[in-house]
Amino acid sequence: MRLGILGVGNMGEAILRGVLRAELFRPDQIAIHDIDRPRVRRLCGELGVRDAGDIKGLAALSDAVIYAAKPQNVPEILPELARHLKPPKLLISIAAGVRTATLEGYFEGEMPVVRVMPNIAATVGEGAAAICGGRFAREEHLELARRIFESVGSCVVVGEELMDAVTGLSGSGPAFVFLVIEGLEEAGVKLGLGRREARSLAVQTVLGAAEMARRTGEHPAVLRAKVTSPGGTTAAGLFELESAGVRAAIIRAVERAAERAKQLGS
Repeated sequence: MRLGILGVGNMGEAILRGVLRAELFRPDQIAIHDIDRPRVRRLCGELGVRDAGDIKGLAALSDAVIYAAKPQNVPEILPELARHLKPPKLLISIAAGVRTATLEGYFEGEMPVVRVMPNIAATVGEGAAAICGGRFAREEHLELARRIFESVGSCVVVGEELMDAVTGLSGSGPAFVFLVIEGLEEAGVKLGLGRREARSLAVQTVLGAAEMARRTGEHPAVLRAKVTSPGGTTAAGLFELESAGVRAAIIRAVERAAERAKQLGS
């Protein structure tokens, strides 16, 4: 199996490093292409992967190609890729909002397509991704995509009708969490902590809470109850959050982001 990566910006590079770190592919089994030629040369020199030179070369050197260029460039790039990438080869796309039927429409024949919605945390190996298959994608295609994206975090398989929900939750979710971290930091500063100390405590608090939820597998409400003593400090703070409608605001934020994703994809 040979892998091609079309577009090695931040996300494409993260995927490249992830699959190499996980030893899913050897460097000589991976070809890359990007219009940023200095970046391609740097990555090839550092990691030992192959420079495809152009889209035709990438297709020739690959059994599966990951489209990691910008979504708005799909109408420009996919027709050229389709001239050279033929079934039974596989297209894996991380182009946000571009549906599998749209991608399939650029190709002749029964082109296997897997659509992926990753998030920015993949760049630090802690991403959350969801994948769905097109009409001609088989189980082995989904399994390959799953293994690739598990190399940079976690991955779930969903129906395509849920991809907008994924975009709202895990795609936009990091920005919502950053806002929480920002609020915790500002609260610490307001109460007299230095900004560096406040940020360190805020970041580690969110990281530790997330790790507890992941390791224990317990419902967040159960974990919350464990650190909330009757009449204590946490209970007082939670009362303020609930009074301000924070939980409902988070739900509305995810819903609105999902609605916007649906609008952009239509």
